[in-house]
Amino acid sequence: MEIDAFLLSRIQFAFTVSFHIIFPAFTIGLSAYIATLLGLWLKTGNPKFHLLARFWTKIFAVSFAMGVVSGIVLSYQFGTNWSRFSVAVGNVVGPLIGYEVLTAFFLEASFLGVMLFGWKRVPPWLHFLSAVIVAGGTALSGFWILSANSWMQYPAGHEIRDGIAYPVDWLQVIFNPTFPLRFAHMMTAAYLTTAFVVLATGARHLLAGHRTESAKTMVRMAILMIALTAPLQALIGDFHGKQTAIYQPAKLAAIEAHWDSSRPGALVLFAWPDEKAELNRFEVSIPGVASLLTHGSMDALFKGLKDFPPEDRPPVLIPFFAFRAMVGIGVLMILFGWAGAWLWKRGTVFEARSWLLIAKHSWPAGFLAILSGWFVTEVGRQPWLATGLLRSKDAVSPVTAAEVAISLALFVFVYCVVFAAGIVLINRLVEKGPDEISPEEPPEQPSQRPLKAAQAPAAAIFGDGRPGDDKIQPAS
Repeated sequence: MEIDAFLLSRIQFAFTVSFHIIFPAFTIGLSAYIATLLGLWLKTGNPKFHLLARFWTKIFAVSFAMGVVSGIVLSYQFGTNWSRFSVAVGNVVGPLIGYEVLTAFFLEASFLGVMLFGWKRVPPWLHFLSAVIVAGGTALSGFWILSANSWMQYPAGHEIRDGIAYPVDWLQVIFNPTFPLRFAHMMTAAYLTTAFVVLATGARHLLAGHRTESAKTMVRMAILMIALTAPLQALIGDFHGKQTAIYQPAKLAAIEAHWDSSRPGALVLFAWPDEKAELNRFEVSIPGVASLLTHGSMDALFKGLKDFPPEDRPPVLIPFFAFRAMVGIGVLMILFGWAGAWLWKRGTVFEARSWLLIAKHSWPAGFLAILSGWFVTEVGRQPWLATGLLRSKDAVSPVTAAEVAISLALFVFVYCVVFAAGIVLINRLVEKGPDEISPEEPPEQPSQRPLKAAQAPAAAIFGDGRPGDDKIQPAS
């Protein structure tokens, strides 16, 4: 394999975007969690929700900052390493990225200060509203980024003049056929990722034997989120796979390592794809299941990679193994979430030390699943940057391999230093946990009006059914 500017540019972008995506995904889910906590505090007056909201807001601030820093680098790479990409499809992709800045980023920036520093400076309802707006802004940011990326996967609503794409229907551009399910899949992944981080944090403090009230609340809320959204994510993924068979059949053939078209198509559980020989070695498969899952029929034709010209085929190894990693993690998430819900129902979840020990170390699960999914999405789209319009090798800038190698080395060094420091800081915040309630300084209350028990539904939702456990303390 020749090490040229094109390959190094791809490695550089893959490296930086892999670092970047984990932080926006985490902040999307975490901002929604913080807004939920503030809403429960406003509704019930229970100080534990207020303390947890303050605790997670500190972690959100660090994650948000690292996401912004790493995202800016990606924008510059479009000009430095992929300038021809901007020339060919910038008329479509550029405005979508601009809309993300003008709507989502400005919205987040406007209310982020209130969310971070408004604890005793603004009324509680305004603080809650700012958290909701920040959460909406992070979701809106994901909306525009996924719209742009989905258009690159399956361009629509444009016309080509002199090799340059021009938008003709912005609704078709924004809501291109692959966008709705990809957006739902990514948002659900973000919420699941955050749920596992919250679960791991709560389990960590439970096993340490301190801050049990806050830890129990985190574990309960995380179990509820995982038990509901993990199966939903599997359902969305199934629909997304069926859609991929329609709009990106070459990608699906690579994901399943199907070389020859077959009726029906076998589901390959494991194999070692040999791209040179165009066959699978050590294959373990189930006949007919691939056609059933993707087309709803055991008699459906499943297209193989040989149906496409060699120059139009995506690489096979990375999508094949990354997809199985993503699905495997997803199955484990479902089983683990349901196991936690069963233990919660029995009232033994906080005494299940083995389950808590696994939960403590489960925090990377969502991040690994997201990275695996993005490897499937981006590598599976190759050799195209914009499918059918622009090949990756035609978009690279006229730069030398040495120039890209130097910048890549600098990126690796700076990212390892900066992000290692950020992760260490987040770990210290997690280790410290929520602030304890000081007897001399009662926690801030959302109002001076006492709340009745009927106004505190969180007691029923987040209690574990034991008499006297986790009673809602109304504001006084």
